[in-house]
Amino acid sequence: MPRRGLLPESFLHTSAAAGFRYQRRQLYAEGVALKHIAADVGTPTYVYSRAAIERAFVQLDTACRSLPHTLCYAVKANSNLAILRLFVQLGSGFDIVSGGELERVRRVGGSPDRIVFSGVGKSREEIREALRAGILLLNVESEAELELVAEQAAQLRRPASVSLRVNPDVRAGNHPHIRTGHHKHKFGVDWPEARRLYLRHRRHRWLRWQGISAHIGSQILRVEPFRRAARRLAGYVEELARAGLRLRYLDFGGGIGVRYWRERPFPLPVYVRTLSAAFVPLGCHLLLEPGRLLVAHAGVLLTRVLYTKQTRRRTFVIVDAAMNDFLRPALYGSVHPALPVRLDSWDRRSRVTLVGPACETGDCFLEDWPLPPVRPGDLLVLWGAGAYGMGLASNYNSRPRPAEVLVEGRGFRVVRRRETRNDLWRGEQF
Repeated sequence: MPRRGLLPESFLHTSAAAGFRYQRRQLYAEGVALKHIAADVGTPTYVYSRAAIERAFVQLDTACRSLPHTLCYAVKANSNLAILRLFVQLGSGFDIVSGGELERVRRVGGSPDRIVFSGVGKSREEIREALRAGILLLNVESEAELELVAEQAAQLRRPASVSLRVNPDVRAGNHPHIRTGHHKHKFGVDWPEARRLYLRHRRHRWLRWQGISAHIGSQILRVEPFRRAARRLAGYVEELARAGLRLRYLDFGGGIGVRYWRERPFPLPVYVRTLSAAFVPLGCHLLLEPGRLLVAHAGVLLTRVLYTKQTRRRTFVIVDAAMNDFLRPALYGSVHPALPVRLDSWDRRSRVTLVGPACETGDCFLEDWPLPPVRPGDLLVLWGAGAYGMGLASNYNSRPRPAEVLVEGRGFRVVRRRETRNDLWRGEQF
């Protein structure tokens, strides 16, 4: 194993718990050596552990057992059909943000009455699709959207099960691109406006007020923002109840942070106690929308070294994965630790800059990162790539997107084939 100082022991423990571990100096996903996946499928490839996803879901579901709740997996985190099918089998609900995600969930057998639909820009057709399907909740994010929902519900003669996404004005998240609950953000409506809409339309023929929603951000590493948001949301529910409007569901979103490198997430029991203190007295059914927490550690990006390059001040390791395959480091400055698939020569490690082949200076995964000597053809992994990896992938630089593989015990299967050159111009004309 690598010596202390390269990777903290707690990180190695997290990786092992997520289904990835070293045996005889080779990295395995469950019972499969990653070198065999690379030989059969090629690189770059996303590799997921089924057991890790199941373990993460059960752990959170069990932690929340004292609360009437439904876990609604955030489809945007990883929308592969095989992953969604696994969550159906686990009994999960789903949080969606587009008509495409609705169709994905329905395609794998997800029940519409366990789907919540959020997003500030739902189109007319997406609203109609959701109403026809009979989903659990439409989380409405503006008065204009509410009017459109009411109009479409009347046309279809199907009452809409709705809630308002309220902006609790709480700062959370460690990067501005993943904060969603402050007054300057585009999401939700302020409470005075929300209260007006709830009470104005309380007896609307085609609107059924079922809940209230809030989501303050993503990758949140302190419990205090959740505590503040929960108290405010509980106050809103109580205020509506005093006005004669009692809600059935309270959707508190997701956002629980995970450890990628040096982060220190709070323990799940602390989170659950925070929610219990605020929400149990209300008598509402709690909806939670975990995404990253369930799949981030369940996946790695498997890549192969193309070249090494020495300049006056840096040693570059160039791999065949690029920012189009895995955007998080370029988009958020996130650190996803890199390790060789085969562990050798740890005493000779040196600092390198790990980059991809895309024609962008920003195509950089890690700077000043400790690695042992590597040669062209060696395999590396980027840890914690199960969430917001393939979902953010693109064809930038006309690069085919990578394959996805799901490991199940001692076997694995390709759950998305690698794109070909022909896929790049499918649908184009000249």
